Amino acid sequence: MEPGQVEIHVRPDGSYKVYGPVVVRDVDGNPYDLGEETKADQLGTRIKLCRCGASATMPFCDESHVASGFVSSPRAP
Repeated sequence: MEPGQVEIHVRPDGSYKVYGPVVVRDVDGNPYDLGEETKADQLGTRIKLCRCGASATMPFCDESHVASGFVSSPRAP
């Protein structure tokens, strides 16, 4: 990944992992504090955004997709 580049990884049956410098804004345009949502893994620093709609910490993933049985593994054409 190039410095300053943003990558979004679609996880099988799970969240979006977003790597790179991002700002997440609410419906009023206010930025979320990403401090506790930001984690490091083998690919870099990331946040996880919910795809299943069941998270109690929307728009961030709290792993609720596991209990909800969310299934989605889209592939690029």
